[in-house]
Amino acid sequence: MSDTPPDSTTHRYVPVSEKIRSRIQQAQQRFHANDNISAFIEPGELDALLDEVEEKMKTVLESLVIDTRSDHNTQDTARRVAKMYLTEVFRGRYVPAPPVTEFPNAEHLNELMIVGPITVRSACSHHFCPIMGRLWIGIMPNEHSNLIGLSKYARLAEWIMSRPQIQEEAITQVANLLMDKVSPDGLSVVMEADHFCMHWRGVKDSDTKMINSVMRGVFLKDASLRREFLSLINLKN
Repeated sequence: MSDTPPDSTTHRYVPVSEKIRSRIQQAQQRFHANDNISAFIEPGELDALLDEVEEKMKTVLESLVIDTRSDHNTQDTARRVAKMYLTEVFRGRYVPAPPVTEFPNAEHLNELMIVGPITVRSACSHHFCPIMGRLWIGIMPNEHSNLIGLSKYARLAEWIMSRPQIQEEAITQVANLLMDKVSPDGLSVVMEADHFCMHWRGVKDSDTKMINSVMRGVFLKDASLRREFLSLINLKN
């Protein structure tokens, strides 16, 4: 594991996770599992954090009584798991939001727009088991709305979903982000997902899915608009 510069007052080596956590706490910000903390990570620290997580993952494997020395299948597992968490499945915690170019609504579009299904992958914050599902986004723009490229909806959803969390909070974060980016008259987000904390453990029910929605603006006020959106996405497809 790479060394972290020593604390100037105690001359002890400070783990990079402790330095990042200290910055967050000094700023009086929270660092829940589904929060993005990229603003508190300095250049080069993600590499040091990867080394730190690898070392701690080795101790987890040791406590599970897994031989990582002579078992060729697990010799590099600690590194692989650390890299997976930091750069893939939990990446949305550690990197800034993807750049999104916003365009003015020059033609004053004000009809229902639907994007989806967007394939999403996340992880349950209770057991770190996969959540695999689909997401639909409905938008009612106005003349002042910002329009973004189709692929950007998927990129922003992936950034939110690549964190440990619960589904109910995840789509609320997606809705908040899109309301801020697009400024529409209304927004609707629906998510359908399989939860492997139910498939793989516990009741081991492989058929149950969770479907939930967030409605904002005119989608809350106009029942016919809600029905139109829900009928068009047709979850059975």
